[in-house]
Amino acid sequence: MAKIFTINPGSTSTKIGIFEDDKLVIEQSLAHNPEELAKYSSVWEQIDFRKNILLKFLEDNNINIDDFDAVVGRGGLMKPIVSGTYEVSEAMLDDFTSAKYGEHASNLGAKLALELKGKKARAFIVDPVVVDELAPIARVSGQEGTERISIFHALNQKAVAKRFASEVGKGYTELNLIVAHMGGGVSIGAHKKGMVVDVNNALDGDGPFSPERAGGIPVRDVIRIAYSGEFTEAQLRKHFVGKGGLMSYFGTQDAREVSKMAHEGDEKAQIVYEAMAYQIAKEIGACASVLEGKVDAILLTGGIAHDKEFVGWITKRIEWIAPVHTYPGEDELEALAQGGLRVLRGEEEAKTYA
Repeated sequence: MAKIFTINPGSTSTKIGIFEDDKLVIEQSLAHNPEELAKYSSVWEQIDFRKNILLKFLEDNNINIDDFDAVVGRGGLMKPIVSGTYEVSEAMLDDFTSAKYGEHASNLGAKLALELKGKKARAFIVDPVVVDELAPIARVSGQEGTERISIFHALNQKAVAKRFASEVGKGYTELNLIVAHMGGGVSIGAHKKGMVVDVNNALDGDGPFSPERAGGIPVRDVIRIAYSGEFTEAQLRKHFVGKGGLMSYFGTQDAREVSKMAHEGDEKAQIVYEAMAYQIAKEIGACASVLEGKVDAILLTGGIAHDKEFVGWITKRIEWIAPVHTYPGEDELEALAQGGLRVLRGEEEAKTYA
């Protein structure tokens, strides 16, 4: 039996899970005081702070780190890579330390895995957001010198796609799927025989708007707002990614609150909330054209997939394309554990990041 420790660092918490083979035996979300985090000038400086919190949790629960066979952290912002499980490497840590490709709490996952692996465990990351399997034609943006890039919820999208494949008794590489992750950000990927050949850049706000991201708003208006004199570059980015989407309309990024407003008769909430579903459905339709209409299934996942009415709005617009299946939530800890377990079982080889 393999014992696996999974670590998912977020902006104000670190989620952890302990697995025995496929079975989740302990799950915990360790909240971090924003005032404590504010003491650090960069995300990377939080390493020892978070490590000590994790060590205390293990000690309080009488868990010996030397018992683990693998410690799997969430991967962060790094250079584009193909999907898979990666052994934590010095090259990887160098990129995270320097924030060469951007700063995010997920950059801490690899280092925490390495620091907590004990005497015998292997340290991995699995399917970070920079997984890049785009077809060459999907990279063309329409503006010389600007290329479309792949940044999306790869961990959850890949895990849900493989779960569905297993449920129908087929290999992931046998299927054409469209997977829509609907959370704080929304990413919709065209999965062609195991490769995400096209997907919107969810981190930078491309595609449908979401609870906190503006999505693909007209370029003319972006230019107008940029030259209004009201924003610095950092403030402008936050305006579109963080304060966009539902947050810009209602001052909240909680889709449940907006849904409640709509049910209580707020006409603006009714149309904006359904418009988000409309845009997601439209993007799914675009992915269907990428797959030339040969779609085995459409999978809806993420936190908003818990909202049956919202799922219904999407489904009525897309069910003519292919059967629609819903997987509410994210299950990222399980996805991390599965990635590590596949390597431990010899079902795949760990990749090297260099």
